[in-house]
Amino acid sequence: MQVQRVVLNSRPGKNGVPVPENFRLEETTLPLDLKEGEVLVRTFYLSVDPYMRCRLNEDTGAEYLTPWGLSECVDGGGVGVVESSRCGALSEGDVVTSFNWSWQTHDVVKGSVLQKLDPQLVDGRLSYFLGAVGITGLTALLGIREKGHVTKGANQTMVVSGAAGACGSIAGQMNHGSHVILCGQISQYNKDVPYPPPLSEETQEVLRSKSITRERFMVLNYMEKTEAALLQLSQWVKSGQIKVLETVVSGIENMGVAFCSMMKGGNVGKQIIKLSE
Repeated sequence: MQVQRVVLNSRPGKNGVPVPENFRLEETTLPLDLKEGEVLVRTFYLSVDPYMRCRLNEDTGAEYLTPWGLSECVDGGGVGVVESSRCGALSEGDVVTSFNWSWQTHDVVKGSVLQKLDPQLVDGRLSYFLGAVGITGLTALLGIREKGHVTKGANQTMVVSGAAGACGSIAGQMNHGSHVILCGQISQYNKDVPYPPPLSEETQEVLRSKSITRERFMVLNYMEKTEAALLQLSQWVKSGQIKVLETVVSGIENMGVAFCSMMKGGNVGKQIIKLSE
């Protein structure tokens, strides 16, 4: 089978600004003789996210992220369908997802790396599994619950910096009278600085004088709470209590352009690439 894929063509450098030419579209041949435990998947949607900027560097600066290899297929969150299977847990027609979905139109993968999805959770809008009812929604919901110090009835004000982004557009929708919460550092990802980026002495003094805490939140540390949280997000999306914002670009050939646009704030809500449906 002839398939299209996106590979890493070059690196922008730690202090460089990514350009579409850092990615390259190419064709390759995919063997269809599946081995035991493997499945053939067709890609529906691919996720484009700020953390991917770190993977463009030779050193990501994060122990939980590996760099993309030059001339190797890049990967990230994806949703697709099983077209054929030699995996007992998955059947033809199953909708599946993975955090490490190759940027390819089709792929042969081990069924054990895929998670089966229930399309009814998102009323058939499968791209939502990459955003509001996926890791993005979990980051927003669990970030507020675990680190937001929100107290019911306390008449608090929340501020979201980057409220038009994937997480921020969800985090800012809790109830009437609630506002924003600070989350994300996309403006710093092109700079060679540690994460979280250091604060100026003036800012640190404000935090000290006003007893403001600054804590790092990583959703991967709360995976035991994700099942219940995803069901809650699904209910809110279905009821219309959460308004889902997406910027959808069609075509695998536009992955590089979409990534660079997202890094410059060209998206509203989750940046998604649509390959098929």
